[in-house]
Amino acid sequence: MPAPETPTGPRLDGKVAIVTGSSSGIGQAIATNLAGQGATVVVNSATSVSAGEQVAAGLPSASYIQADVSDPAQAARLVEQAADRHGRLDIVVNNAGTTKVIPHHDLDAATAEVWERILQVNVIGTWNVCRAAAPRLRSTGDGVIVNITSLAGVRPTGSSIPYAVSKAALNHLTVLLANVLGPEIRVNAVAPGLIDTPWTADWDQLREVVRSVAPLKRTGTAEDVAAACSGLIHSRYTTGQVLVVDGGMALR
Repeated sequence: MPAPETPTGPRLDGKVAIVTGSSSGIGQAIATNLAGQGATVVVNSATSVSAGEQVAAGLPSASYIQADVSDPAQAARLVEQAADRHGRLDIVVNNAGTTKVIPHHDLDAATAEVWERILQVNVIGTWNVCRAAAPRLRSTGDGVIVNITSLAGVRPTGSSIPYAVSKAALNHLTVLLANVLGPEIRVNAVAPGLIDTPWTADWDQLREVVRSVAPLKRTGTAEDVAAACSGLIHSRYTTGQVLVVDGGMALR
């Protein structure tokens, strides 16, 4: 990924941001975007330590903290270490997630173990970070949480039924948290459609469907999602919203 550009318009100088699951793909693009606006970014991953350290090394003033957010203790440690290391916490982007590709009609393959792992990371992990970060974010008077969900949480699509349900739960969690954390903390979500990342590199058939059906006639990039996150971070009169970023695919 190229070095972070400096976007025109509002900046994030002096702000500290945690981006979970940011060692590659969408998370890396978000971390790069925020760093390009002057934020001090904490890069995070559960297992890809060397990749996470490399991302942080390429961003000005960034640092890396390994933590599995599905574990409440590790999520709390991530927040406390980030705030202690950099003196404050202003922004949390909950991007960490997992899935398992299972055709929706194959009910037997969606085992209890699959459900538990996906919900533990995608839903409970996001909750763990939000709960731990809330006091730090509240203290700034203008804290921001952005949850990365999915078009699969809005429409009957996605890599598996457990994944889609987890993202629908995140959309509702976003609304519930926005309702109780204001005015000091704004909570919004970005729900991407098909995004070109290493995770979806072999989804060629679906990619062709999106390119032929979506009004914008292309799949998304990680930078498209990062730009949407940035817009919500700067939108100071917006909370409790789920912004679908899918090239208009939901319209079709």
